[in-house]
Amino acid sequence: MAGIYIHIPFCRQACHYCDFHFSTTLDRMDQMADMICRELLMRADYLSSQPIETIYFGGGTPSLFPPRLLEKILDQIAKSYQSDWTEVTLEANPDDLSVDYLNSWKSLGIDRLSLGIQSFDEQVLKFYNRAHTAAESKSAIDKARKVGFEKFSLDLIYGFPQADHGLWKRDLTEAIYQNPGHISSYALTVEPKTALGNWTRKGQFQPAEEDFVAEQFEILQELTAKAGYIQYEVSNFGLPDQFALHNTNYWKGVPYLGVGPSAHSFDGKNRGANPSNNSLYLKTLENSIIPFAVDNLTEDERLNEYLLTGLRTLWGIDFEVIHREFNQDLLTDKKLILAQMDAEGWLVWEDKNLSLSKSGKLLADSIAAALFV
Repeated sequence: MAGIYIHIPFCRQACHYCDFHFSTTLDRMDQMADMICRELLMRADYLSSQPIETIYFGGGTPSLFPPRLLEKILDQIAKSYQSDWTEVTLEANPDDLSVDYLNSWKSLGIDRLSLGIQSFDEQVLKFYNRAHTAAESKSAIDKARKVGFEKFSLDLIYGFPQADHGLWKRDLTEAIYQNPGHISSYALTVEPKTALGNWTRKGQFQPAEEDFVAEQFEILQELTAKAGYIQYEVSNFGLPDQFALHNTNYWKGVPYLGVGPSAHSFDGKNRGANPSNNSLYLKTLENSIIPFAVDNLTEDERLNEYLLTGLRTLWGIDFEVIHREFNQDLLTDKKLILAQMDAEGWLVWEDKNLSLSKSGKLLADSIAAALFV
């Protein structure tokens, strides 16, 4: 089984923290849909005829795309791939949840909405330059449920600089009250090529201290656990039957095809990416050339990716798999490092399977890097 990721590179306005690829010029949507369909057709052999289990519309803001264009893309997938869809996710902003759009999405087979809430606080939303209001945030799930949607994820941002943790506790409490079944939460990060990065360079914005952000991560772990959510990946929390299948497959190394500008793909051994440039993407495909650059991974790079993604998850890494597939004996080669981490209480062992403790998850990427070959 495999997945398809479709990058829809359009947004109504630029959020001040976001460095994902997008354009606020919305007059090329039809052309973009046509070229995404052409890319889907031209790359139909990338997944070696594996059946498609999951489809994920990301961006950008896919909920800006007219339903007729989403339908065109889904029709192309159905024609060009073996399709037995278990999950079709659409990233959506609360201000796009009209009854007409919701009904259209549901009729197309979209069964999971990933809602870009970020905060339930009006002033914070304005600071982030989000297009929706706090009221729209609070009504989003209710509106979608009335149409018949049952599977949701809420995106939240923590680490907004404040004198205390009151704002974050209110945001998280409201999110849990909404009972989405899944919450994805990420620390506010200052990216260089964003408004936030520019303000920080000029001294107009002071990011929160690392300890403050770490405390909010611990609050996130505590409150979600009390509500029955499982931290199955460092930034993702789901009720037992609400894990995101598409993302879970990604973390487990399942192949996926990425189409659209800036989309990445993985065939099980090598990765690659499309250009992060709408005009270049469109022009290349109009000339029937696939705009895809392959990144041939070495065996060590593949192992390091396995360590990096695996240690971020509930399932961890398997040293027998590492020995069998990569011919590496990390239990011996990294014995001292593992012992030091174990003494810190960061590791959880089950035979030769290693995952991270609650405190270890705060350092997941650093722990993985210490085990790299």
